[in-house]
Amino acid sequence: MSAIPFPVRPATPLEVALQGAATLQSLPPYPRATPNPTVVELASREWPEPLPLPTAMPEVALFDFALLPDSLQPWARDIYELIQCPPDYIAAAIMTALGSVIGRKVAIRPQAHTDWTEVANMWAVVVGRPGVLKSPAVEASLGPLRRLAALAAADYEKELPGHEVAAKVAKIQATLMTKAAASTLAKNAKADVSDMLRTDAADEPTLRRYFTTDSTAAALGELLRQNPNGLLVHRDELVSLLRSLDQEDNAAARGFYLTGWNGNSPYTIDRIGRGMNLHIEAVCLSILGSTQPGRISEYLQHAVRGGKGDDGLMQRFGLLVWPDIDASWSNVDREPDRDAARAVHGIFQRLDQLDWRGIGARRDTGPDGDPDGLPYLRFDDAGQATFNEWRTVLEARLRSGEMYPALEAHLAKYRKLVPGLALISHVANGEHGPVSERAVLRALAWAEYLETHARRAYASVTQADAESARALLTRIRRGEVPDPFVRRDVYLKHWAHLSTPEETHQAVRLLVDLDCLREERQETGGAPKTLYRINPKVRVA
Repeated sequence: MSAIPFPVRPATPLEVALQGAATLQSLPPYPRATPNPTVVELASREWPEPLPLPTAMPEVALFDFALLPDSLQPWARDIYELIQCPPDYIAAAIMTALGSVIGRKVAIRPQAHTDWTEVANMWAVVVGRPGVLKSPAVEASLGPLRRLAALAAADYEKELPGHEVAAKVAKIQATLMTKAAASTLAKNAKADVSDMLRTDAADEPTLRRYFTTDSTAAALGELLRQNPNGLLVHRDELVSLLRSLDQEDNAAARGFYLTGWNGNSPYTIDRIGRGMNLHIEAVCLSILGSTQPGRISEYLQHAVRGGKGDDGLMQRFGLLVWPDIDASWSNVDREPDRDAARAVHGIFQRLDQLDWRGIGARRDTGPDGDPDGLPYLRFDDAGQATFNEWRTVLEARLRSGEMYPALEAHLAKYRKLVPGLALISHVANGEHGPVSERAVLRALAWAEYLETHARRAYASVTQADAESARALLTRIRRGEVPDPFVRRDVYLKHWAHLSTPEETHQAVRLLVDLDCLREERQETGGAPKTLYRINPKVRVA
């Protein structure tokens, strides 16, 4: 695994001299004040200046309300002013809720001619310390979705009593008809009684579900069979869900969630006791959760270093926001903007009842001549050109080999994220026909903003490495580490931050990158041994 790049160190006098001359004759003389340099001083001249350990998290871009669809900006600002939380939390929740309501009603085809299709379901995680109002921000932003759920529950409650009566009547009728059929067959064994045994019982009403907060993968599958447009999984503490999916006995559930990110992949469950051929047309899951910096950093360390989380589950959270917290606060005590809220509730209702024909979407025609597949929109000409230009740059970056692998995998998922965000913006604004360049530009602005937050998240992994590296430097300066040394010379001491082979490996790896150590391979006749020599300059730092 390549390391996250650190600042380039300045060239040493030796390197500068070698660049301008073929021999060492051009090197300036050493200071006359030390005519008899010590062995340590002579050794130090062969080493570059060590670079400092990273001490701060990368900066992130500030949120701009212009990233949201125009029609939702007043409402989002109102929530922000009343709660006084980072607006990033509000925006991530709003876009995830919008994507979940749009679901599979209409998709986006990011190329002008191919069948490549993306659904607008989003995976989001908001990161912040306890007490920074993550939960109130998310709850307020999910208000329109909860209202849709409440209306659906009220409709269900109205339909249920009538269905229960109809079911009882149908049961009695079926009993009577069965007896009548038996009587007829007793008189004529060859009589056709098939019409007598048919029942016209009404289908049981289905409760339209929009989200769930605590559900097994099996229950989620059944919910999706009843709600093929998709569902939002809302978890207040997301890492608890991720850790549960890491467990060996939850491998099937993990695969189910991975499938749900696509929003367009079928899934069939065959289980003794639960039924065979339980088919889900497409698993479409949106996820929204929150967590704390320490918990997400710890989980990411596990996820990006070959643990059970190295299958890209964490990288699917494209709407990952980790904002700085504004130190300013003022007491805002006023009525919420009811007009803005009503307008947003109307938008969610419109999206809930969205008819793809009404927005100019299309469907393919199957081999039998019937409509086939998801309804879809494409970009307009200007939007397509802008998207192609962005993707050309993205693909070059992903293939350069210069990016931290976990971040590279994260940004690769932007192939779905950007078209999905453009579709949400286009449809939420009530636009018709091909997705406009304006919507594409807004999605690209999202991508630029979100990348800075992703970089902070993955850089948090190296912060733990920095603690281990700092601990190792302290031990080196105390003379407690031999020179040269092997890793087991360190982790067998069980020092703090260096008590495991993994912690020691990451500390040594970072110090090599910073020119504090030099790695050497020693042939032993068997497996080669890796030695680490200490830069003499770190002993006196």
